[in-house]
Amino acid sequence: MSTHPTIRLRPKEGRRLRAGAPWAFSNEIAMSASAKALKPGSVVNVEGDDGHALGTGYFNPNSLIAIRLLDARPDVVPDAEFFAARLGAARALRDRVYREPYYRLVHAEGDFLPGLTIDRFGDTYVVQITTAGMEALREPLLKALGAAHVVLRADTPSRALEGLASYVEGEASRVAVQENAIRYFADLAGGQKTGWYYDQRDNRAFMANLAPGKTVLDAYCHTGGFALAAAKAGAREIVAVDSSAPALALAEESAAANALRCQFVKADVFEELERLGAAKESFDLVIADPPPFVKSRKDLEPGAKAYRKLARLSARVAAPGGLLLLASCSHNIPLERFASECAAGIARADRRARLIHTAGAGPDHPVHPMLPETAYLKALVYALD
Repeated sequence: MSTHPTIRLRPKEGRRLRAGAPWAFSNEIAMSASAKALKPGSVVNVEGDDGHALGTGYFNPNSLIAIRLLDARPDVVPDAEFFAARLGAARALRDRVYREPYYRLVHAEGDFLPGLTIDRFGDTYVVQITTAGMEALREPLLKALGAAHVVLRADTPSRALEGLASYVEGEASRVAVQENAIRYFADLAGGQKTGWYYDQRDNRAFMANLAPGKTVLDAYCHTGGFALAAAKAGAREIVAVDSSAPALALAEESAAANALRCQFVKADVFEELERLGAAKESFDLVIADPPPFVKSRKDLEPGAKAYRKLARLSARVAAPGGLLLLASCSHNIPLERFASECAAGIARADRRARLIHTAGAGPDHPVHPMLPETAYLKALVYALD
């Protein structure tokens, strides 16, 4: 007898699921009365219309992504033992790559745990739950994690799409983060996302390697990730711009802790880039790592236009022979489209460019090979004439 209720796909549907993708959309589901009656987040067995078992997942009849698979086998029970095995595999992978316990421990579908992100800060873990299914499995998850210090950041806007309320739980608010031989500070309870962006670790190191003796502009500096890495590497002058006073306060604290010098400017980045361009100021390295401009598919065209404008304004303040990094954390804009908008913006600044480096997130952000959405981060580095 089946352990879980069964959800069937409609005839000729579920091609991606059968090929190994972990999602099934609502229009692919045979929405029977019994299926519609299931509580959002219910654990289910998934079958094709021919009765072929496709695995165990959780189901939300009210969500566009109706099923997210947890396992390719049916009747898997996602208890503490299940989570302990998945977390153990995730930790083993990170421990092979990183010497210090500062990394993304779980990257949702990239670690076969949909709806779950966990960032590790030494003995403190920030757990981000984004789906009804993972919310329903919170108790066995936390039992398996077994950490004394946990901050629950269940406050992403995407939770509303799952019919979930937002909340933050946990005592830790500010911790140190060790990265690339620099001691940063992060606000785990009140900062953006989980409080820190591990995904840009390798890109920060790449740009820092190019910074000795150079002038650097870090636009959207947040808590100083790129700026302090450049300062540590020996940059001659660093200007870091962000509109968030709390983020800049943490950046300044990090600079002081590492005895590094940076000029932090509180301003709207577009306005500051306009001002710098009008003043004919320029920098050897320009870094622009904005928040997502394309938060959903409906935002694609205005978001693409914003990336084009950012590329134009950033290229204007890059010195002759300078380098420009442009980044996007919007998974809703494909790499090809992002690159074309960046190229158009640079051309509109009357600059010639050579693309010298294309990158994404680090190895603690594994990509599910059948789910391109997990490869959300794009970073392009241009050499300008």
